[in-house]
Amino acid sequence: MSIASNLTTIKASLPEHVTLVAVSKTKPVTDLMEAYEAGQRIFGENKIQEMTDKWEEMPKDIQWHMIGHVQTNKVKFMAPFVSLIHGVDSLKLLQEINKQALKNNRVIDCLLQIHIAEEETKFGLDEKELASLLASADFDNLKNIQILGLMGMATFTENQNQIKKEFTHLKSIFDSLQATETVNCKLNTVSMGMSGDYQLAIECGSTMVRIGSSIFGGR
Repeated sequence: MSIASNLTTIKASLPEHVTLVAVSKTKPVTDLMEAYEAGQRIFGENKIQEMTDKWEEMPKDIQWHMIGHVQTNKVKFMAPFVSLIHGVDSLKLLQEINKQALKNNRVIDCLLQIHIAEEETKFGLDEKELASLLASADFDNLKNIQILGLMGMATFTENQNQIKKEFTHLKSIFDSLQATETVNCKLNTVSMGMSGDYQLAIECGSTMVRIGSSIFGGR
């Protein structure tokens, strides 16, 4: 099946309130353009340099989402254009995003990454770290970032019950913070679910799914 028909099939399966991020990392611009011509406007990349190169080359009505782990020293390269940064997992990183957003005279939207998987390798905040981050005076001072929600990645496993448990856990953390509304924090997004488990993620309350191989084929 073509990229365009894959995209159409997936979009038809998504409820209206769920945003599709087409994970285009490692894919050539020709593939992205095929998805673009089929109506896709949100693309997810995991390397800042690659995303910047594609941004320069492609139409400017695209929203670019940074879905990979972010190194502080690379933030400045995407600050002029990035739409949403998914994997924010420290105050230090938020402060750098805020600094670079200010330089570019804009507010950058972010999701806080929560560690929900059993694997040690996945990045993210635990609940205690999340609570202290949101309660800190340092966080209050960040005027050029906006926290839109939470992001999490389930354990890489065939065990659907475990994945469901992790997704449900993320949604319950999100629900517990729903009342938190400050100048720079208004939660409306739960980003969880990828090609293999996005249907389950949606059942568990996801409002944003990151789908790559089901659209573009394997890497």
